[in-house]
This record gives sequence, structure tokens and C-alpha cells, in this order.
Amino acid sequence: MSLAIKKGDNVVVIAGKDKKKTGKVLEVSPKDGKVLVENVNIVTKHNKPRSQQDKGGIAKKPAAIDASNVMVVCPVCGKATRVAHTEVDGKKVRSCKKCNASLDKEFVKATKKAAKKQKSKAKTAENN
Repeated sequence: MSLAIKKGDNVVVIAGKDKKKTGKVLEVSPKDGKVLVENVNIVTKHNKPRSQQDKGGIAKKPAAIDASNVMVVCPVCGKATRVAHTEVDGKKVRSCKKCNASLDKEFVKATKKAAKKQKSKAKTAENN
């Protein structure tokens, strides 16, 4: 299963107990269809001391949530968006469905130029 979400993306949770929370993706598991997001789905684990020197206690850590319950936040328009796949310089690039900006950092400038060209073409077509 291929996911449109990658490690380091900013995402917003759209379903579940942590709905409307945002965070950075720490880990992606495409085989299971799960993602680990910071400060989302925090679970408590009770640790028993195994030796006299070892300390027990309660540890809080994030647990994985299903990838279908998160949406990528576009860095340009700042909105939660679906992911489109466009070609830039012969490479398949993830882009925002709302503003057509690239979600992959190395292709941001190239997609901005392409978006400006498309807008100018649309304006000239309307004027003619």
C-alpha cells in the first residue's frame, strides 16, 4: 500500500479522539497503513522496575494512528488538502489540490513557476 504521507510532513487529524490536532509525522508504516504523529494519540505505559536500580513509573508516548485519519497541511496555503501527483522535470511530485503548490521541498520553486504560468494562461484565455 502506497501512502501520500511522508516522514516530516505536517498533518492534521480529521477523525478520532484527537480530531483537529496538528503535528509532524515522526514515522510512516506503509505496510500497516499507519503513521506516528507527534503530540497525537498519546498513550501511557506503566513500567515495572526489573531490578533494584531500575526505576519504574508511567511513561507517555505517541502511538500510531491510521493514515486515513490524517490529511497533509499545505506549507503554502496552510490548509488541510488532498494530495495530487504532478510531473515536474520528469519526476513525480506530490502537490496540493487547492493551490497546486509542491509538498516535496526540493520541487517547491519549480511548481510555483508552473502555477504562475497556468494562471497567466487562464487569464489570457478569459480576456480573448
